[in-house]
Amino acid sequence: MSELERLLCEGAELMDISLSDYQVDQLLAYHKLIEKWNQVYNLSAIRDPIESIKKHFLDSLSIVNFIQPGLLLDVGSGAGLPGIVIAIMKPKTKVFTIDSVGKKCRFMQTVKTELSLENLTVVNNRVENFNYEEPFQQIVSRAFSSGVDTIEKTRHLISSNGRYLLMKGDNIEQENLKNFSSIIHSLKVPFVSDKRSLLEINI
Repeated sequence: MSELERLLCEGAELMDISLSDYQVDQLLAYHKLIEKWNQVYNLSAIRDPIESIKKHFLDSLSIVNFIQPGLLLDVGSGAGLPGIVIAIMKPKTKVFTIDSVGKKCRFMQTVKTELSLENLTVVNNRVENFNYEEPFQQIVSRAFSSGVDTIEKTRHLISSNGRYLLMKGDNIEQENLKNFSSIIHSLKVPFVSDKRSLLEINI
């Protein structure tokens, strides 16, 4: 077992997340693609493979147990985090990732093809200009924008009983959500010292 695989599996286990051998292979293949593309395109500022597993993959896995059935949109996906990780972990969930940057969407499309992620749809658009025939039950984001700004830009996409799962760091205290029903979940991401929180907003 490689160090990356050990770190991934150990971290997932500490978060009570069960990874099948297939999911481990998929996640590591995705990680390898990020490394490869990062040499040419600036997908992520994190270049060290071990730090990438900790701060990207385990961080993304930390919200998997909060995902419920239903159509899911990941806003401002970048390299596909956490959307592609969710698509790997939840093969029965239809996951949309959206980003306005073409090269990032081309990368996500490559991941979709190479990993045969049939439940993944990649959208190259600004989220405020995007429309879909069905409302989304859940909208997730990681380092996209403030809670209020995210809601304003995606209100036309969320279902009437939908919810937001917004991944936050130390800036959680700056959120002004007195007009919304929100819960702050403290996340413990193994091997990561930074404070991590999940802001759950029910519409």
